[in-house]
Amino acid sequence: KLAFDYTLVLLSLPFIIPILGLIALLVRFSSPGPALYTQLRVGHHGKPIRVYKFRSMYRDADARLKDLLANNAAARTEWKKHLKLKKDPRVTRLGNFLRKSSLDELPQLINVLKGEMSLVGPRPERQFFVEQLTNEIPFYAVRHSVKPGLTGWAQVRYHYGGTVEDSAEKLQYDLYYVKNHSLLLDLIILFETIAVVLTGKGAH
Repeated sequence: KLAFDYTLVLLSLPFIIPILGLIALLVRFSSPGPALYTQLRVGHHGKPIRVYKFRSMYRDADARLKDLLANNAAARTEWKKHLKLKKDPRVTRLGNFLRKSSLDELPQLINVLKGEMSLVGPRPERQFFVEQLTNEIPFYAVRHSVKPGLTGWAQVRYHYGGTVEDSAEKLQYDLYYVKNHSLLLDLIILFETIAVVLTGKGAH
């Protein structure tokens, strides 16, 4: 699987590098701030990893969120329930497109080359959500028995959702992958991921 990941990434670099460069330039010009940022996520065997992403938020993201929550009761209710907003004032217009198309995740190819992630596997989550979901959903921690992936079975088979119920449903797909993963299944998921990116449909 490691050789499979490295081979595909290295073969695709001549095509992907120009895309990465173009997106980085667009991010820099769309709003002040760096093109990339890193975020701590839970990786293989529960070890923390720092994943790379294209920046999709404004530099003053925290201030924008604080202002909205202070003045919008509906937004406060949505935030308390999901810890995210459908219309997030922190996200730039370009960032919204990058998120919908999942192109903001492309820099995680760096994590794949570092051996921290695989091309295909359960998506890495933040520690806060992992702790919450591990307490609420049986067998949630089993998804960490394989390397997290740039894309996964749940991402191409289940719609995007941020509730505990959605996480429990997506876990079924992750557990299926843990039990049945193979190079053939990885190829199927990668081809379906291309379709998801092109159509802008699917989970983030």
